[in-house]
Amino acid sequence: MFLKLIKRRARNSAQYVDPDLDPVLLVPGVAGSVLHAVDENGKAERVWVRILGADYKLRTRLWSRFDPASGKTVSLDPRTNVVVPEDRHGLFAIDVLDPDLILGKELLCYFHDMIVEMIKWGFEEGKTLFGFGYDFRQSNRLQETMDRFAAKLESVYNASGGKKINIITHSMGGILVKCFLSLHPDIFEKYVKNWIAIAAPFQGAPGYITSTFFNGMSFVEGWEQNFFISKWNMHQLLIECPSIYELMASPDFPWKNSPLLKIWREKKEHEGETNILLESYSPEEILPIFKEALSNNTVDYGGVNIPLPFNLEIVKWAAETRKIMSSAVMPPGVKFYNIYGMGLETPHSVCYGSEDSPVKDLQRIRDMLADYICLDGDGTVPIESAQADGFNAEARIGVPGEHRGILRERHVFRILEHWLSAGEPDPYYDPVNDFVILPTSWETEKYIEKCIQIALEKDEWEIVSLDLNKGDNEMENKESLLKSLSASMVADSEPFQEQAHATLVY
Repeated sequence: MFLKLIKRRARNSAQYVDPDLDPVLLVPGVAGSVLHAVDENGKAERVWVRILGADYKLRTRLWSRFDPASGKTVSLDPRTNVVVPEDRHGLFAIDVLDPDLILGKELLCYFHDMIVEMIKWGFEEGKTLFGFGYDFRQSNRLQETMDRFAAKLESVYNASGGKKINIITHSMGGILVKCFLSLHPDIFEKYVKNWIAIAAPFQGAPGYITSTFFNGMSFVEGWEQNFFISKWNMHQLLIECPSIYELMASPDFPWKNSPLLKIWREKKEHEGETNILLESYSPEEILPIFKEALSNNTVDYGGVNIPLPFNLEIVKWAAETRKIMSSAVMPPGVKFYNIYGMGLETPHSVCYGSEDSPVKDLQRIRDMLADYICLDGDGTVPIESAQADGFNAEARIGVPGEHRGILRERHVFRILEHWLSAGEPDPYYDPVNDFVILPTSWETEKYIEKCIQIALEKDEWEIVSLDLNKGDNEMENKESLLKSLSASMVADSEPFQEQAHATLVY
């Protein structure tokens, strides 16, 4: 049996600041940064994310073309320069992605809940808590982004008084940081103490990205989707984004089950007979299918019809990105941790058509719905990809949760609090199983010597059975085995009280 203990500290009116904490830098994933479009007169306008007018602003300000000479994606509007706002030491851009939205605002919260929680632990914006937003259209190894990240590490290091940094990345942010580590290991070693990657698609997000190239993607679900960006207009943006190509399934990774594109195809034989075949394409074989299916893809911009086929120049760029990342070596003084999502059906392979309704023309796949062959993961990134970081990790921990929602999971917060030695560090907490072992009497005495007083109170432990079929009457007959804890810490300021809730699982 084990004991799961959840503690809540009573809130004080004044914000608690812990000056001994090491700084934290939060790095979001794809589409996780507010973007402003700055015109030739210097006027800035938020173009990502916004609900009202989102589709129009995407088409006029964010649609872009890839420049193979520079590796940069450039907006079709020559008067637009896309920048990331730096307000609140970079946190504004990764907090709530549409600050103006009132109804349904929680759908566009990114790191918001984590920021709020970390402030409760004693982190302070601009002193020990910072954010790094970036233009998610660009390659994760774009030199401009790498230069900005190097400058950010230096500024965080200086602002915190020369303390090394804990980097926390989510999703594609892990790819960006791994690129930086590969290209600038000396800077990484100089400024970084720990790197915690959450839900990172280290070997790609196979099913999700495959269907994105054919059908586009939605970043907002529910009724808000009616006011947001259509899947196909989002497709027309992403087809020219190197970052998306860098999330394709790695063809060099030894997958346990290779992710496949499957297509039921109708083919006419030389004698006029028709055969229906189920064809499968591995990550190495999929490129000609993308090329043919998107060969006539165009976009109407300002009355001009612009071709936007599957971009083989970006494919080459992305292949070089994977090669660069494969050379990443964690410096000996830096610790790496990996949190990945699990418990959800996650697209791994994709199938179009059926035996009864086969695909006659590959260019019609754009209008079809994909069927997914799923594995365990967070709904976007399969476990196998998220675990394959290539490092000697201090820990890899699976947490039940959805790809974006994992940033709001209490289990993740408890893990981070433990790894960052923040809040109220508990040496008995096991982040792998998310439980606390009560200290022995000898260990309790040691805590008393350190001015931490622990007192036993009335029987209030709740026993929850793993067998959900057992009725309430049977549970009521269970004899209480443990007692609740109330603790207070003697400090210079007024002591705070804690409440404890525990669940005994047996």
